[in-house]
Amino acid sequence: MWTLSNNKSWEHLVQSFDWVRDMALTPQDPLHHAEGDVATHTRMVLEAMCAESQYQQLSAQEQEILWAAALLHDVEKRSTTVTEPDGRISSPGHARKGAQTARQLLYGDIPTPFAIRQQVTALVRYHGFSLWALERPDPVKELVKVSQEADTRLLALLARADVLGRICADKDEMLYRIGCFEALCQEQQCWGVARPFATPHARMHYLLHENAHPDYVPFEQPVSEVILMSGLPGAGKDTFIRRHYPDLPVVSLDGLREEMGVSPTDATGNGQVIQAAKERARVFLRKGTRFVWNATNVTRQMRMQLLELFFTYKAQVRIVYVEVPYRQLFRQNSSREAVVPAPVLEKLAAKLEVPAAWEAHEVTWIAADPAF
Repeated sequence: MWTLSNNKSWEHLVQSFDWVRDMALTPQDPLHHAEGDVATHTRMVLEAMCAESQYQQLSAQEQEILWAAALLHDVEKRSTTVTEPDGRISSPGHARKGAQTARQLLYGDIPTPFAIRQQVTALVRYHGFSLWALERPDPVKELVKVSQEADTRLLALLARADVLGRICADKDEMLYRIGCFEALCQEQQCWGVARPFATPHARMHYLLHENAHPDYVPFEQPVSEVILMSGLPGAGKDTFIRRHYPDLPVVSLDGLREEMGVSPTDATGNGQVIQAAKERARVFLRKGTRFVWNATNVTRQMRMQLLELFFTYKAQVRIVYVEVPYRQLFRQNSSREAVVPAPVLEKLAAKLEVPAAWEAHEVTWIAADPAF
């Protein structure tokens, strides 16, 4: 069974991890956290969570996942905390950045099975969602997306511990909000599961259109298919394409760079490469030709730019994410014909955002788990 740390004493965690030590150096706003710094709060959250009967009823592995998420949930308050001119303290964006840090730690430093890493990362990313879900412009659509990434049962448990593990005046109100979140999850059929849809096309129609109903099944069907590859250099994307799509045309950024004589470090030239690649893709999309887009696509922003293009042409999109364990990645990269310098590969790994199930009609994760 995977565990972030077999020894869960705070003293051991402080000695073992610099990011735990940083918690004691990170202040919080007394209005919402009268208990003090992030270390004090995190310890209280862990204690409150372990005391919950619902936590005790989880499987041993689920307990470890939730415990790791609780330990990491405020890890990046250390880098995002600011003191406003009026003396108030805030940490804007700490959940998003914390998810990135959790992913890095559980990929490079603490070898973690892919599915477990994904769940811990999602819990860190959305740990505050249940408190504010009903205030979102479209709470149901936001919930549908979150349910595709995080187990909402564990998310509610983490949020409850986050509230119980602090000293504040509005604790009862926040616990009430979590109760409303649980009711919304049950109403929308996503309590502990991803919200079901009749077809992948129905799901994407709902996510891409305003005022759409989640149970609506569109009559119009996609006119073509695009396979969008995603993964770090050296992960095995080219091998996967040769094995599974040997007869399909491929729009490859690496191939176009070689064809156009552009260096990977040439920013202007790479912009021209991307435009040339998009134009080739448009030719296939207009003809309704099935094809593969092969590039790293390791950030959501990069993928969304492409997905918007593909969806404009009414294409069905399958994202294939390929991953190997961290050390194996660097070995495979060093044996490639076009080796990516190790510092560049490390930076790409730090920016990695694994595709979520809601991004496309189908998302396939091909991930070899590390030994642990």
